[in-house]
Amino acid sequence: MRQAGRSLPEYRDLRTRHGMLEICRTPELAVEVTLQPIRRLGVDAAILFSDIVVPLQAMGVALEIRPGVGPVIEHPIRSDADVEGLLPLVPEEGVPYVLEAVRALASELEVPLIGFAGAPFTLASYLVEGGPSKNHSRTKALMYSEPQAWRRLMRRLADAVLAYLRAQVEAGAGAVQLFDSWVGELSADDYSTYVLPEVERILGGLADLGVPRIHFGVGSGELLGLMAQAGADVVGVDWRVPIDEGRKRVGDGYAVQGNLDPAACLAPWDVLEAKALDVLERGGGHAHVFNLGHGVLPATDPGSLERLVDLVHDWSPSRGGLGWTAEQSRGGLGRTAEQI
Repeated sequence: MRQAGRSLPEYRDLRTRHGMLEICRTPELAVEVTLQPIRRLGVDAAILFSDIVVPLQAMGVALEIRPGVGPVIEHPIRSDADVEGLLPLVPEEGVPYVLEAVRALASELEVPLIGFAGAPFTLASYLVEGGPSKNHSRTKALMYSEPQAWRRLMRRLADAVLAYLRAQVEAGAGAVQLFDSWVGELSADDYSTYVLPEVERILGGLADLGVPRIHFGVGSGELLGLMAQAGADVVGVDWRVPIDEGRKRVGDGYAVQGNLDPAACLAPWDVLEAKALDVLERGGGHAHVFNLGHGVLPATDPGSLERLVDLVHDWSPSRGGLGWTAEQSRGGLGRTAEQI
C-alpha cells in the first residue's frame, strides 16, 4: 500500500529528524522507511520509498518539497527554451542513491520490491505549474497552444522515466509501477493525443525485462481502457469505479489493482470490513491485486491496516476469491498477467 509509512509512528519519528528529500537521497534511510510497513503490516510486496520528483533534480530542476504543499519548482517550464534546459537522466550518475537503496532492499527483502516513477503528464504538470494545481490550466495551455514544445517536454520526460525504471529493475526491483497522479484531469481524446504515445514508449521499453508493469492513475475511470492499451500488465483502479466495472473497462488479458477507498480505513472496523469484502468479492475469481485506491491517509490507525491485511490474507475461496495464502501471494508478482 503506497505511502503506508505515513501513518506509522516510527516513520513520523524519523521525519522529525530528516526531511523528505533527505530520506530519498540517503539509501539507509530510504531502506528503513521502505521496510517499516513490511515489518508492521505483513503485506505481500514492498514499494520503494522515494518521491516522483527525485529524478527531476538529476535533470537540473531546482525544487523543494514543502510540508503541507508538496513539490515546488523554482523555475517553472513555460516555453520551448525551458524544455531544452532539461538534462538527460543517466540513473547511475544522477540518482545513484536510489539504485543503492534498491540493491540493498532486493538483497534483504523476502517479498518482491516494486519500483516506481511518475508518469510524464504528472511530472510535466509539476514542472509547468510550478507545483500542485487544482485545474492544471497552465499545463493544458502549453499542451494546446505550443504542441511542439509539449511533445518535446513529454519526450524528454519519457526518456528519463524509461531509463529510471529500467535501472531500478536492473538493480533488483521485481515489478515497476507508473504513477499518473493528475491524468484524471484529461479527457480521453486529449489523453490519446497528448499523453498515450509517450506512455506506450515507456511501457513498451520495459517489455524485455520480464517484470510486471503496473499503470495507475487517479480519477482515471474514463481512461482505463486507454491506460491498458498503453502496455501495462496490471492497471490500477481507484475507488471511484467499482473493481468489477473497472475490469470491464480495462478489458481481457490484464490484471487489475485496487480499489478500496483510503478514507474507509478511517471508519469503524465493521464499516471497513464490509467495504473491503465488497472489493474482494467484486474482484474474486480474477487476477486482482487487492490494494487501496490511492495512498494511505496519514491519520489512519496502523491497527486498522493490520486487521485489513489479515482480512485479505484470510479471505476464503468459498466467498469467490482466489484463495491464495500469503506465501503464495508473495510469489505472484513474479508472473505475468496471463500467468496469473
